Amino acid sequence: MGIIVAFLVFLVVIIVLSGIRIVRPWERGVVEFLGRYSRTVNPGLRIIIPIFERMRKVDMREQVVDVPPQEVITKDNVVVTVDAVIYFEVTDPVKVLYNVANFYVAVTKLAQTNLRNIIGDLQLDESLTSREKINSQLRAILDEATDKWGVRVTRVELQRIEPPADVTQAMHRQMKAERDRRAAILEAEGIKQSEILKAEGHKQAAILKAEGDAEAIRKVADAEKYKKIAIAEGEAEAIIKVFESIHKGRPTPQLVAIKYLEALRAIADGRASKVFIPYESAEALGAAGALREIFKDLPPQGGSTQKAQTQGAKPQDTGEEQS
Repeated sequence: MGIIVAFLVFLVVIIVLSGIRIVRPWERGVVEFLGRYSRTVNPGLRIIIPIFERMRKVDMREQVVDVPPQEVITKDNVVVTVDAVIYFEVTDPVKVLYNVANFYVAVTKLAQTNLRNIIGDLQLDESLTSREKINSQLRAILDEATDKWGVRVTRVELQRIEPPADVTQAMHRQMKAERDRRAAILEAEGIKQSEILKAEGHKQAAILKAEGDAEAIRKVADAEKYKKIAIAEGEAEAIIKVFESIHKGRPTPQLVAIKYLEALRAIADGRASKVFIPYESAEALGAAGALREIFKDLPPQGGSTQKAQTQGAKPQDTGEEQS
């Protein structure tokens, strides 16, 4: 009798212990009662009714599905080998258990089908350079399709887009030709810029030389102008002094005639072609009857004939002088 009681106690303990379940932090427990969904339990120590209830644990962490390589035909009829990886996480443990039989197989087949459709709409060059575009389109399609399965696709990454060997070699030759073309363009552009800089340098040098020559010509002209002005001022000052001597000193007519002749000879040595003499001075020289003949005999200077002119009218009562 005691053995039977001990056996029953041991059996009860085994049954109770079989109803204890531990749900880890990254899991959720789906409890079924007699084959029907009963409840979802959170992480921790959970107890179910043995024999009548069963718990199925679902991993809620982000998981990875590796899509196997497959051959895909692009829009320009090039066969490429493509494979990808899919990252997903479960949002509803009940749906993922009851709405799809095998999620991994289902999402793999769905990814392969849509990958063929997306790349089939692209040229080879576009498929090689549009990885981000392909990833985003495939993720959007998979996320919408797996929503009813209680799964959210977080991201999709293309691992490889590999053209055939002959296409790869042709692409390498094309890239080499493109690099050579760009190098030739850069070299030609460098030569062009060099020639432009040389031409600009020659232009600036010519401009500076022309400006220097013009400045030198202006300075020479200014010096010549200053020289002529100084000579003219000196001659004018000499005439004024002679004129003042006539009025202040009241010399004899013979002395005046001699001084005038000396002054006129000095004036005749200059470049002036005409000489103006006050009328009073000409009258004061009346004693020298041959004065006009002397003027005529003066030698020419600078290809021009020196000419002495006596202009004016007889002075009025006010003694006004005209020149």
